[in-house]
Amino acid sequence: MRVVTWNLWWRFGPWETRQKAILATLRELRPDVVGLQEVWECGGENLAGWLAAELGMHWTWAASDASDRWQRRIGDATVDVGNAVLSRWPVVEQDVLRLPVPEELDDGRLALYTRLAAPTHPVPFFTTHLTSAVHASAVRREQVTALAGFVAAHRGGTDFPPVVTGDFNAWPDSDEVRLFGGYKTAPVVPGQVLLDAWEYADPAAPSATWDPANPYVGRSPAVRIDYIHVGTGPGGLGDVRAVRRAGDGPVDGVWPSDHAAVVADLVAGPPGSSPH
Repeated sequence: MRVVTWNLWWRFGPWETRQKAILATLRELRPDVVGLQEVWECGGENLAGWLAAELGMHWTWAASDASDRWQRRIGDATVDVGNAVLSRWPVVEQDVLRLPVPEELDDGRLALYTRLAAPTHPVPFFTTHLTSAVHASAVRREQVTALAGFVAAHRGGTDFPPVVTGDFNAWPDSDEVRLFGGYKTAPVVPGQVLLDAWEYADPAAPSATWDPANPYVGRSPAVRIDYIHVGTGPGGLGDVRAVRRAGDGPVDGVWPSDHAAVVADLVAGPPGSSPH
């Protein structure tokens, strides 16, 4: 099963040409399921819906209830923002968690849960977008605490482990990422371990998903802030076979987003089955 997570940079920059570059990148990747952040909806059009139609996938999305803070940044009060899931298989269940945040930082961040009717096992799949302020590690710790409980509440009824994607806006060795994983410190939910898929990456592979090589980023340290986390399943189910970046260069001269994507291939069935 090929999983992608990608922050699509809402309607910032040359969004119409970027939209085509996003589609071209996903078409080349041929994912089974995609967690998307900073998805726009405007006048009945939805970026995730358009991508799903072009790729022949199912989709769902959850809108922020504080889009006004985003709208002021581009001067357009008609555009909403949210998280979305694209899936090769039907979405049979979903739920939304509003992430805790102090009022002064509240721009409607959330987590979206979906259950996907994959052919071998139902897949509990999540995508999220944590607060971005560099100084807000304490806020993100509260958010991952809520997120871990949300995962625990929806992970049951299937042997497939939970898959959690998203833009955590945090370094890999940060308190919040370690806390959420639950294997470099005590887990939020007793016994719940969510492995960072990048633990299986080639150590020499480029890892930064927020990279000043991207012209949309500006002056910033190169850092990996986008993640695919996977729980542990029986018999190797959900094991990570490969992981890498994607969307980390221009397409026909246009960078698709200010973030690079992360792509992971997971074991989706019994031993000997294809990773995706």
